[in-house]
Amino acid sequence: MKKLKIIQLDPYLEPYEKFIDELQHRYLEKKKNLLSDDKNEYKNLSDFANGYLYFGFHYTKNSIIYREWAPNAYAVYLTGDFCDWERKKYRLEPQGGGVWQIKLPLDIFNFDKFPSGVRVKAYLITCIGQHLRIPIYSKYVIQDPETKDFSTLLLPEEKTITFKWKNDITKTKKEKKTKPILIYEAHIGMAQEKEGIGTYIEFKDNILPYIKDLGYDAIQLMGIMEHPFYGSFGYQVSNFFAISSRFGTVEDLKELIDTAHSYGILVFLDLVHSHCVKNINEGINLFDGTQTQFFHEGSKGIHPIWDSMLFDYGKNEVIHFLLSNIKYWLTEFHFDGFRFDGITSMIYTHHGLGKAFTSYDMYFNDDVDIDALIYLKLANDLIHEIDQFNITIAEDMSGFPGMALDVKDGGIGFDFRLGMGIPDFFERYISKVPDEELNLEELVHILMSKRPNEKVIAYCESHDQAMVGGKTLFFRLVDKEIYTGMHIDDENLIIDRGIALHKIFRLLVLLLPGEGYLTFIGNEWGHPEWLDFPREGNNYSFKYARRLWSLLKDDKLKFKFLLNFEKEMIRLFKSKHNTFESKIKYLKVNNKDKIITFIKDDMIYAFNLNPIISFENLRIRAEETTNYSLVFSSDDKDFGGFERVDKSILYPVFENNNSNEISIYLPARTALAFEKIK
Repeated sequence: MKKLKIIQLDPYLEPYEKFIDELQHRYLEKKKNLLSDDKNEYKNLSDFANGYLYFGFHYTKNSIIYREWAPNAYAVYLTGDFCDWERKKYRLEPQGGGVWQIKLPLDIFNFDKFPSGVRVKAYLITCIGQHLRIPIYSKYVIQDPETKDFSTLLLPEEKTITFKWKNDITKTKKEKKTKPILIYEAHIGMAQEKEGIGTYIEFKDNILPYIKDLGYDAIQLMGIMEHPFYGSFGYQVSNFFAISSRFGTVEDLKELIDTAHSYGILVFLDLVHSHCVKNINEGINLFDGTQTQFFHEGSKGIHPIWDSMLFDYGKNEVIHFLLSNIKYWLTEFHFDGFRFDGITSMIYTHHGLGKAFTSYDMYFNDDVDIDALIYLKLANDLIHEIDQFNITIAEDMSGFPGMALDVKDGGIGFDFRLGMGIPDFFERYISKVPDEELNLEELVHILMSKRPNEKVIAYCESHDQAMVGGKTLFFRLVDKEIYTGMHIDDENLIIDRGIALHKIFRLLVLLLPGEGYLTFIGNEWGHPEWLDFPREGNNYSFKYARRLWSLLKDDKLKFKFLLNFEKEMIRLFKSKHNTFESKIKYLKVNNKDKIITFIKDDMIYAFNLNPIISFENLRIRAEETTNYSLVFSSDDKDFGGFERVDKSILYPVFENNNSNEISIYLPARTALAFEKIK
């Protein structure tokens, strides 16, 4: 039998070949089983993943059909505004296989009386009692402002007419799939400056043009899947097929995505399939009276830290539900891909808690949830079957082998993995270790480290570092000085240091891995403080759940310098290295002097992280026997620097011990880029 490519790429995996082969075999068997059961034959996974087209509410010419899957329920009813919440008037009939159905004339719902929509719920009688529940496949769920209760909202038929998409993103997706991807991570609700919840339309009008101007390729939207607790950041999902109504309507979100596509910006959904909110009233837990309808039995089905429910990925019905959810977001909303949240929790029975993955043995033992790995392979299969140019990103802190390798090659199938060790490095070192002791060899190792044939999304920080209890990179660098030292007339050494290192770190993280890059909204210009969503502990304040764009617009403040640098940094990268074929040809780390130099494509880069010493006549490696010019300096005044390097100077190449070099002046805490003169 021919070895899978994953084994060929990484010889260290050979002792685990039996495990990997068995995983691949079980995945193929599961896929075969899903596509051909006792009742159905499916052409492919897309044909299989159509749960949302069958279950839930569906409008016909003169009626609404409601179907529900509740295999252990004794009885299921539909109730709501249309019948004054009489609970047992409209009973669903069992259809076999745990499916319940009812067909009601449209006029029963009395949309004339409820032109904004009719609130409905399912009423179930189960082994644990009688409960009003939100239908599992609900597309839009609203919260009563007075009672705080959630209900499904059914709209009049004329308001369900299909959204007219104006912009075809196909060509752009195809192009971006072949190039490094720059991602702008954002949360709709906290993207505005007001002390309140932002909307899809406000994001479309105010934030999208800004992201386009920065030069990012994609936005990654958090908190889109409906969740009852705003402060969860969207990671405690209750209604998997419903958008968060606190930000606006279905049409509003589609308009946002369509507008992003008109700018050539892809839109990724932060997908939460790793767990589900425990809430019974709002979510799907105990829907038919049993925990095992969707989740593992007993304590195995409850996350020990998150206190949320854990899916049983071995059940065909659960796979059908989750794959249908994926197809729904791709086809109904035209999302271009997903960031899969919490993969480490999914694929290990210990959820990665308290584990340092220092040995290959930790990836291939009884702690691994084989069913979860098979589900992730199927999910990636489906996503790329629907559109081969869709993009998937794995959030896995364990470094599981093959996570970002094709399924056919024995991998899990993601296009990228997140470089989660990078922000961990900054968290460990910055503000805790003197600059003179910063370990540049470790930093470069982390930035360059990856498994064979996999691509990495590198980032200094994401939303995780911005949360209350943590610190953003810039806040970690300057601390309380951010409140008093950011005026352009202020001379503040701590601020000077913070601005210089913020620029250097971001440029290094963008350039050295070079396959993908991510920032979180506002962090590109050093947004102050942390994120803290409204909760009891802060008197439900929105003060720290917003973005202070006025700081950026104030010409008297230094935040604008970081934004200027961000724009030029992205322009430099896209103009010089915007291909997966881009290579580091030479790299040298001088940890003693705190200097990093490297050649990438036709460019020479020199980074000086020394806090004191500027180097004159510093000789650095060059590739060509031609002159070079300085094309980029982090020390420019427009970037908050001191303009210590003359950009008009030419740098001739000379030979030294059989290698080509140029001689440069490299100021302290500065990054320079040189381009050969053609």
